[in-house]
Amino acid sequence: MIILGIETSCDETAVAVVKDGSEVLASVVASQVSLHSKYGGVVPEIACRAHYEVLLPALFQAFEEAGITSDEIDAVAVTNGPGLIGALLIGLTGAKTLSWVLNRPIVPVNHVEAHLYAAPMENPELRYPFVGLVVSGGHTLLCHSLSETEMQILGSTIDDAAGEAFDKVSAILGLGYPGGPAIDRVASNGDPAAIRFPRSNMSDRPLDFSFSGLKTAVLYHCQGQNTKRSRAVQMSDAEVADVAASFQEAVVDVLVKKTIMAAEQTGVESVAVGGGVAANSRLREKLDEAAEERGIKAFCPSLSMCVDNAAMIAGIGYHLFKSGMASELDVDAYARLG
Repeated sequence: MIILGIETSCDETAVAVVKDGSEVLASVVASQVSLHSKYGGVVPEIACRAHYEVLLPALFQAFEEAGITSDEIDAVAVTNGPGLIGALLIGLTGAKTLSWVLNRPIVPVNHVEAHLYAAPMENPELRYPFVGLVVSGGHTLLCHSLSETEMQILGSTIDDAAGEAFDKVSAILGLGYPGGPAIDRVASNGDPAAIRFPRSNMSDRPLDFSFSGLKTAVLYHCQGQNTKRSRAVQMSDAEVADVAASFQEAVVDVLVKKTIMAAEQTGVESVAVGGGVAANSRLREKLDEAAEERGIKAFCPSLSMCVDNAAMIAGIGYHLFKSGMASELDVDAYARLG
C-alpha cells in the first residue's frame, strides 16, 4: 500500500511517498530557516506564502523520486493539527484537492502522534507499548504509546516548550535562530556544571514540564535583573559556551528524569523520543545512559526524521487508513493539541 504524505504544520513544506508504513520511497523537505532566521522565529504569514509557493513543486519532486505516478497512490495522509492554522490549511487544501481529483481517501494525521511514530518506523525492534517523549519548538509532552493509533498523554508543558526555550536562550546569547542546533554546537565547548540553573520539579504534577523559570534564570544571569541592556555581547566565547552548556544540561536533566519516571510508572521496556529537540546530542546521550542503567531500551529517530517531515505523516497514515480512520473532504484543521 502506497501512501502520499503532506506536512505543512510550521516552517517546513514536506511531501513523502511511503510504502506499507515504513519503506520511504521519497521524502522531500523544503526548509524555511533562511526566510525566518533574521526575525528570530517563525513569521506565520511568511511561512504560509512559502508553503503556497513550494508545495506543488515538492509534490512533483516526490513523485519523480519515488518513480511513481499519482494514480499509484492508495491514500493521501496530511497533517491537520496541531500547528500554525494558516500553514495547516494550505497543506490540507492541497491534500483535499488530490483526494478529490484522484478519488483517493484522505487521512488526517495528528502531528504529535506522527513524531511518536518516527522511532518505531525506523526501528522495527521497538515494540508497543512504550513511553514516548515528544519534544520540539511547539510541544513537550510524555505519552504512553499503546499502538500506532492509540496514545495516552501522561504529562505536558504548562508554559514554554523545550524547543521554544532553546530559541529564546539562543537569542539571549546572540547565537541566532534556530536555537536548538546553535546551542548544541556551542555547548560542546562549555562546562555543563559551570552554572546551576533550576530544574522544574512539580510535586503535584510530576510528569508535567515547565521551562519558563529556567529561561528567566538564564536571562537574569546574562543581563541582570534591573537592566534591559544585554550583557551577552560582553561575555567571552568561553562564558557563552558555559551558559549554553549549563542551560542545555538543565533541560536535558528534566526531560530524561521525567521520561524514565514515566517508564517506571507504566512498566514499559522501552522509551522513544521524537521531535526537533530529539536531535540534541546531549539528550540522546543522557537518555541512552539513563535507560541502560535501568535495564530498558531507548530509541531515537535519525536526525532527518526528528525535524518536521512528511515520511512520518505517510507512515502513520498507513496505519490510520488500515484502522478505518479516513475522513471526508470536510475535515478541518486545528491549531492546538487536545
